[in-house]
Amino acid sequence: MPASVPAPDTSPERIVIVGGSSGMGLALAESALAGGADVTIVGRSPERLAAAERQLGGGDRLRAVAADITSEPDTERLFKTVGETVGAIDHVVLTAADATGAYQPITSFDLEAGRRLVDSKLFGAVLLAKYAAPHLTSGGSITFTSGIAAYRPAPGGSMVAAVNGALASLTYALALELAPIRVNALSPGWVDTPIWDTIAGDGKQARLDAMAQRLPVGRIGAPHDIAEALLALMHNRFITATVLHADGGHRLV
Repeated sequence: MPASVPAPDTSPERIVIVGGSSGMGLALAESALAGGADVTIVGRSPERLAAAERQLGGGDRLRAVAADITSEPDTERLFKTVGETVGAIDHVVLTAADATGAYQPITSFDLEAGRRLVDSKLFGAVLLAKYAAPHLTSGGSITFTSGIAAYRPAPGGSMVAAVNGALASLTYALALELAPIRVNALSPGWVDTPIWDTIAGDGKQARLDAMAQRLPVGRIGAPHDIAEALLALMHNRFITATVLHADGGHRLV
């Protein structure tokens, strides 16, 4: 008798998006929900999470959890809550970072701004991996978000470059340590998201327009460009220990 073939799992994918209340994370949540996934969006602000829920249309496949991944107790509580609510998790994505004040000349650099960036983007990634891993399915994935600054650093952006570079190394190491959970990073180029309001203020549009003229693709990235790349990393079960560049060719110019 031939061996029986198990029926395919038709249950929705369970995805946790930290930073899912705005920008790239919100675009990913929208795409994942459209694809039938069960999505948990996570952020520090209950008000922004509520607004994101309304924008995404609510429903029983969407939930929001307020948590700060720079806090170890908060991160532990987050994954305990999600685990009790949805069970095992298939994918965890981190798009959140606090870059307020992170772009400064090194000779006058405010160390507290640097600590906020390191805490949110690097130590936040470490805490996420620590507490998410026990809840992830075999072959599931963790995806971090690094950035073009690691490969095309600019004056005044040394701390941002350092943290993004460190995320790549963390990705490689965790892919070995947490296997068969897959660990990857996405490195976006310039993407029109609310973080540019913090970085550039009133000069945002002029800076984005100038970069668009330089890029081989002739435009700045949109959040849904990044969402598509994140979904590709999540769904290809042969990709791990990889930094995927979605930068419009920025590394070449």
